[in-house]
Parts: sequence; C-alpha cells; structure tokens
Amino acid sequence: MAGVTVSPSSLLELIAEIAEIPINAGVFKKDCADLIRRVCLLTHLVEEIRDSKPIDSAAASSSENDWSSDLVVGLRAAKYLLSSATRFQARDSSDGAAKRISFQLQCITWKLEKALSNLPYDLYDISDEVGEQVELARSQLRRAMQRYGSLSSMKFSSGLSEPMERGVFSSVKIKALEEKLEGISETVHFGEEKKQLRKSSSISLAFYLSKDADTDRLDKMVTKSSDESKKSDKLTIPVDFLCPVSLELMKDPVIVATGQTYERAYIQRWIDCGNLTCPKTQQKLENFTLTPNYVLRSLISRWCTEHNIEQPINGRSRSRGDMSVIKALVHKLSSRSIEERRNAVSEIRSLSKRSTDNRILIAEAGAIPVLVNLLTSEDVATQENAITCVLNLSIYDNNKELIMFAGAVTSIVQVLRAGTMEARENAAATLFSLSLADENKIIIGGSGAIPALVDLLENGTPRGKKDAATALFNLCIYQGNKGRAVRAGIVPALVKMLSDSSSHRMVDEALTILSVLASNLDAKAAIVKANTFPALIGILQTGQARNRENAAAILLSLCKRDNEKLVSIGRLGAAVPLMDLSKNGTERGKRKATSLLELLRKACQ
Repeated sequence: MAGVTVSPSSLLELIAEIAEIPINAGVFKKDCADLIRRVCLLTHLVEEIRDSKPIDSAAASSSENDWSSDLVVGLRAAKYLLSSATRFQARDSSDGAAKRISFQLQCITWKLEKALSNLPYDLYDISDEVGEQVELARSQLRRAMQRYGSLSSMKFSSGLSEPMERGVFSSVKIKALEEKLEGISETVHFGEEKKQLRKSSSISLAFYLSKDADTDRLDKMVTKSSDESKKSDKLTIPVDFLCPVSLELMKDPVIVATGQTYERAYIQRWIDCGNLTCPKTQQKLENFTLTPNYVLRSLISRWCTEHNIEQPINGRSRSRGDMSVIKALVHKLSSRSIEERRNAVSEIRSLSKRSTDNRILIAEAGAIPVLVNLLTSEDVATQENAITCVLNLSIYDNNKELIMFAGAVTSIVQVLRAGTMEARENAAATLFSLSLADENKIIIGGSGAIPALVDLLENGTPRGKKDAATALFNLCIYQGNKGRAVRAGIVPALVKMLSDSSSHRMVDEALTILSVLASNLDAKAAIVKANTFPALIGILQTGQARNRENAAAILLSLCKRDNEKLVSIGRLGAAVPLMDLSKNGTERGKRKATSLLELLRKACQ
C-alpha cells in the first residue's frame, strides 16, 4: 500500500481546519487546546515546503514520502479525534471511553513527533527560524508524551487495539461513505458492503495510524466496486470473500487463532505492528499462526471463473517463484565466465529497477556483497551494471545498511574516480542515496568521496553535474563535511556556475549548496575571496523567486556581524532588490530580505 501523500496546500487546509475546531469546556479542553496549538506551529514549515523545490533525485521520493505520510496520517487522526474529544463530557460516558480518548491523544502525539523527527531537512532548504519552530513543536510534543506517561512499543500497540471512539472515525467517515454508497446503489447491490463498512469502524487506531494505513482505502473500495459493477452487471462479491481489513477480494486467505479469515498481507502487517488482538472480534490472539484457508481460496477461484473475473494472484507463491529465479542469477554472479557474469548482473539490474519487492528479494538472496565485489571488475559493462544495481537496491531503506556493511563505499568512490561517465554518474547518485541516512554522511565524507564529487561537478556531463551536486548538497548537511568540501575546491566551482552561461541550468543547485556552506567559517572566507557579491546581487535583481531567496540567505550569512561587508553590498546596490524581495518574495525570502535590510540600516547609522 502506498504511503498517504497530499500536496502542501492540502496540508495547510487540513491544519487550518484543525485550528478552527471549537474547544468547549469538556474534560479534554486543555489537551485539545495544546494539540491544536502544536499543530498550528507547523504552518510556516508547510509554507516553506510548498514554496521550495528540492534538488531532484529518484531516491529522494522514498525519504520524502516516509515523513509526509506519517504527518498526514497523524493530522487526519488528530482532526477526527479532536472533533469528538472537544465535546466529551464525563457525565455522559463511561470511564473507559475517557481512557480511550486520553490514550488516543497520546498516540497521535507520538505519531506527530515521529513525523517531525524524520523530517528530511536535506531535501528542503528550511530556514533557521522555521527550523526553530519545528524543534519547539517537537519539544512540546515530547513533553506532552512524558506528561501522558511512558509509551512502550508494547503498550502503544496494545492500547491502539482499542476501537476508535464513535465520532472519531465511524460516525464521520462511515456516514460519508454510506452517502456515496446510496448514490451508486442503482448500479450495484451494496447491502452487504454497508454491513462490512460498519464492521470496519471497529478496526483499531493502530491500523489507522500505521504507515501503511490509507484513510482513503474505503473511498477507493467504493469507487473500485462502482467501476467493476459496470463490467459485472450488478455483480456483488460475496462478503465472505472480502478481507475484513482491506475490504478487498482475498488472494491468499489465512485463518487466525480466533477462527477469523483475513488476507495474509494485511493480517501479517497487523501482527507486525505489535497488535495482540483479532481486528474483527477484538479477542486476544492465543498464537500468531496463520493457517492457509484452502477451502475459501478454492471457492474464490471457482467464483472468479464462473463470473469471468480475473483471479487474484497469490503474491506469496509469485514471490517464491521470483526468489528461485533471483537466487539462480546471484549464483551466476560468481561464475568464472565473464559473459555469464555480465548477463546475470544485467538481468539483476533490470529486476532491481522494477519494484520494491524485487529489491527486497535480491537483497535477501545475498546479492549485495557479490555486487560490491563486481564494482572493481575490469569488464566495463559488468561494472556499469553493478553500480546501477547497487543504486537501485539502495532506494529501499533497509538495504542501505546492508550496502554499507558490505564495505561498498570504498569501491563506489573508486568507480566515481575512474569509471566510465555513466558509471561515475550512478556512483554519485548511489552516494546521495546512501547519505540519506545521517550516520552514513560521516563515513562517506571521510572516504575521499567529496573531492571526486567536486571533480564530477566541474567536469561531468549535465546529468553528472546534477548527480554530483545532489550528493554534495546532502553530504554538506553534516557540519564536518563542509570543511572537506571547501578544501576540495567546491566554492570556486559553484561560484563559476553562478555566472557561467554554459552552466545556467545549475544556478539553482549552486545557490542551494552555497546557502548550506555559508554557515561554515572556512566556506564564508572562500565565498568572499571568490568575489561572489556581484553575482549574488545580480541574482537578487533578476533571478527567479527561489534563487533570489537563496541569494538573500547567503548574503545574510556572510554579512551578519560584519559592517564592512554590509557597506560593500550596500554600495553594490543590494538595498533596492532587497526591498522588492521583502514585499514580493517567498515567505522565507521576505524574512531574509527584511533581516538584511535591518542590518544595512544599522550599518549606515
């Protein structure tokens, strides 16, 4: 199931809706007010993300989606819960209901703090001011967690197995969905599906808050069923064939200890979250054995055949088949035949590009150490395919650790220095992907990768320069790598890109990296020595909004607490474009321009 993603504009609307929820004098008045205030602190963060444009990378999307999915799910859960908790009166409900709301507030607090802790600052140029607001929100959320009490993973999973309060999910979501069902009842019989939807309202907050939960799943089920109905002439899927969790036709039904049947993938995910109960009955699971329901699978298969419906593929069987093929290919990677090795690595490259499942299976088959050995192959095609395989595998986060454990960085840097241009480009992209894990930034920075990346930045193809810039940007997030980059000559290379017409497409990247480096003393000295002020002021005058914003940020870092430099940029005509930026720029651009104008005014006095 794909992560839940929405646009920044939709996130802002969601935050605004939460801010407008009225707070009545109920039992949870203070808790609700505190949660709403903390959510509102995220407004400027989302605005900056909306106005920013991260450096392009295929590998970046995974990291970006991870944190934003957590944030979206947490905010949606907060909205639904706040709508109920603000109206809660102790005299109207049981003590158990109050405890459930209290614990659900705790769980949402945990989810939001988790999302903010995973915020990929390396993908966005978040301003210092907004970064401080985010840290303030995180610290408040952490304090709230401490006030609520310790939340161990077992307690979290167990507590979240409680059904959500009425009004939090069922009365809001189910009512809306039933209206949709009524609207299409002329084309498909949904009596059983309505019953199923009502049953689904008892699914716990754990699944709703889990990373793979999709709050739009039920909407998609309705839409999907509506579309399928046109093909199946008012055909209704028997309710026993639908997984109680996903509400989709089961392809690998399994029986749990309570006797209920679920789709294997969904119940396994439920158990992996630490839940101890049956989602449908809420009874405790005596054991976690999943017994294949062959009878039901046969009935589903027969029903699909009778109604001319494509039968669902058993993903588990398919995975076993894929694994046997992949293991055979991995075995061939160690063949004495150059041709056999070349063909095997080429096929693995193709498989690793197709899907996350393949990346998982390839790693489980033990391919990573063998592929790392092939990075030093003298056969050009083998080396190119091997580095591309490692790049593709690294996109799956769990594989990053395996790649680092295999000692890949040294060989990747060797490819970056001496491989073909395609291999060098993919080596740079691989280093970027691996550096998304903070602990890897230190290892990669100390491996000699930065000088090789700077060389690619100066002498590579347009694609190679972008790959190098992306990797350097991410590595320079770590303070210790900024000095290494300066010593490798990154500043003159970046400054040249600001004024070189042949590198005009790299201005965005150059400014973004310079804005990160500008907090380092050695980098500041190098930027000033490179006579960067005229180019930066020129960008302030004629550049695009994002570039003007970064130019102002760099100038502010360089000139803060230095009257001589402030006077210098004043003489170069910085005041007029800064005044325009303070009124017409991005939100961050306005703040940087206003701060710089204030410093200029004081310097003149």
